[in-house]
Amino acid sequence: MNRIDISFNKVKENNSKALIPFVTCGADFTIEETADLVVALDQEGATVVEIGVPFSDPLADGPVILNSYTKALKNGIKLKDVFRCVELIREKSEVPVVLMVYFNIVYFKGIENFLKEAAKSGVDGLIVPDIPLEERGELNKICEENGIYLIPLVARTSRDRISAITKDAKGFVYCVSTNGTTGERISLDSGTHEYLDEVRKIVEIPMCIGFGISSKEVVKEVKDYCDGVIVGSAIVKRMAESKQAVIDFIKDLKEGFRS
Repeated sequence: MNRIDISFNKVKENNSKALIPFVTCGADFTIEETADLVVALDQEGATVVEIGVPFSDPLADGPVILNSYTKALKNGIKLKDVFRCVELIREKSEVPVVLMVYFNIVYFKGIENFLKEAAKSGVDGLIVPDIPLEERGELNKICEENGIYLIPLVARTSRDRISAITKDAKGFVYCVSTNGTTGERISLDSGTHEYLDEVRKIVEIPMCIGFGISSKEVVKEVKDYCDGVIVGSAIVKRMAESKQAVIDFIKDLKEGFRS
C-alpha cells in the first residue's frame, strides 16, 4: 500500500484532518537541513509533505515560492539533489513525500527515468500543475508502474471537468482555492465552500485544499468542507527565518483544526 493511503487512513481513524506542508528543496536550507525539516514536520503530525522541485518558470506559483526556487537554482540545486533529499528523509521517516514538479523537468529527464529514480529514492506521489488532462495518460501509466500516485489538481474554473480530472485518481485530490497563483491570503474567495461541496459530491478519495492557506483562521474557515489543507507560501516564507519558525507555525495552524 502506498504511504499516502496509510497516512490518510490514520487521519480517518483518528477522526482528524490532514495537514500537508510544502517545502522548497535547497533554497534557504541545505539538502541535509531540508531533509531534517521534513522529518521534524512528520514528528509534528504532517500527513504528507510536499517538496517543490526548483524550476525557473513556475507558472502556478506566486512570488514567495518563485523567489525560493530562484534561490535554490542559484545554490546549484539539481533534480538529483531533490532525489537525494528524499533518500535522506527515508533514512529517518516514513512520512509520505509528494514532489511538486513542472512537466518540463520530467520530460527533460525522460518520463520513465524520472519516475524510476523517484520511486527508488522513496517518492510516493507527484503533482504536475502544468500538464493538461488530455496529455497526462502516458505519465499516469508510468506513475502506476512505479507505484507513484499522480495527484490531480481541480481548479474552480474546471467545474464541468471535475469528473474527468479525478477519474481513477489515487491518494488525494488537490483542490485549488483560487483562480490565481499560490500565495498567502487573509481569507479565501467567496464561493469556496460551495466549490468544495461540488467536488465532494464527485470525489470519493480524500480532498485537500491549497493555495492561500496561511493561518489558523483560514484553516478553521475550511476544515469542515475538506479532508485537509495544503500550506505552501506561508511555510516557505518562514523557512527563510529558521527551522523553529516553521515548527512554531505548524503548531499554530493545528489550532485551527481544534477550534
